[in-house]
Amino acid sequence: MNKPAKQINIYEARSRLSQLVDRASKGETIVIAKSGIPLAKLVPLTGEKRAIRFGTLRGKIAVPDDFDAPLSDEILDRFYKGGPE
Repeated sequence: MNKPAKQINIYEARSRLSQLVDRASKGETIVIAKSGIPLAKLVPLTGEKRAIRFGTLRGKIAVPDDFDAPLSDEILDRFYKGGPE
């Protein structure tokens, strides 16, 4: 069930826009009014998320066979002690 819309005057909306957008993104509907007359409605976006498409990089990236092989002591020393010798 949707929450009833909260009405906020335009001056308050201007000074708190970021907070109002956060609230709307969480499902709240906010009506923006001027002199008590509703002018606009801030609502959450729904159904506009892009679907994740798995496998779009298949065949474009190669992982070497030794990708997860243990690192040599020389490389570990450079990593933890900083820079080349």
